[in-house]
Amino acid sequence: IIGASVAFELSRHGARVTVLDSRTLAGGATQASAGLLAPYTEAHGGGPLFDLTVRGLDAYDGFVKTVRAATPVAFEYRRAGMLEIADTPERMVELRGRPAEARTATAGLEWLDAVSLRVRAPYLRSDALGGLWCAAHGHVAVPAFMDAIADAALRSGTVFEFGREVTAIKPSSGAVTVVAGSESRAFDRVVLCAGAWTPALDPLGTMTGRITPIRGQLLRLAAPQLQLTQPLWGASCYIVPWEDGTVLVGATSEDVGFDERATVEGVRQLLVSAQDLVPALASAGFQGVRVGLRPGTPDGLPILGPSRHPRILYAAGHFRNGILLAPLTAQLIANYVFAGTVDPAFSAA
Repeated sequence: IIGASVAFELSRHGARVTVLDSRTLAGGATQASAGLLAPYTEAHGGGPLFDLTVRGLDAYDGFVKTVRAATPVAFEYRRAGMLEIADTPERMVELRGRPAEARTATAGLEWLDAVSLRVRAPYLRSDALGGLWCAAHGHVAVPAFMDAIADAALRSGTVFEFGREVTAIKPSSGAVTVVAGSESRAFDRVVLCAGAWTPALDPLGTMTGRITPIRGQLLRLAAPQLQLTQPLWGASCYIVPWEDGTVLVGATSEDVGFDERATVEGVRQLLVSAQDLVPALASAGFQGVRVGLRPGTPDGLPILGPSRHPRILYAAGHFRNGILLAPLTAQLIANYVFAGTVDPAFSAA
């Protein structure tokens, strides 16, 4: 999603863009994402990641509007809020304190006691102590969203070449030569956005040791009878329902190198956690498991912006927030390419 979003943003402003991808569209970590847009939970501790992810959420409505104006491909996008569940006294104290924090003033946070929570979400475990409602959060149906972004980019002039493995990138003062298979081509600039594989492609060695693959397994269930109405965030999993009755349950976080296998233990952990949070999911249909390697960084922040070579840029290391940060990343890269704007979030050099 990072590459496609950057391509769309660049091409719609007049750049001639080629995307080279060794896989298919969204064949990496993107296809294993539940599409949850939740900065006030993911980065609630504050700091640079919190600031960046809130900016990412703020950019979403405008980006979605732009994509929808550029393509007829439909996708589900909702800012329907999210419930974060307290299952221990310690968790209850933490969640109850968040609405009073100054940085969450625009998030629409509301603490629900156990009684109010059962009214709002009667399908939850009966011993839940309460929950934190965040009205600002949302979610997007990633596969359809990806189809829409790619189609919008195509209509803006982007050329996608899938199954094209880049084997070398050679920057010089006048151009960047990209070798894919037996073919070499020259480009004015190259944006490296290959997720966990970015270090292997980096001709400058800047990414060495800065990005680690972290496996995430995501389950797809069918539970139309439950009529879940909002995403849920529990102690061991999150649950994202869709209008068609599909329920996504995620996600594991496993440091296992470049192992993209689904595992019995990973699936078991997610099924147990989901059923613990919503007991009625025991009767849900199992539709499959998706696996992706998230590009993790030591500080949890993405690596963005220009490198020490003026023709090489980075947009990688988004870890769990690739979907959330894709529109903002695309805008920041485009602002730099066309106007030379150096954003405070840039950290690639």
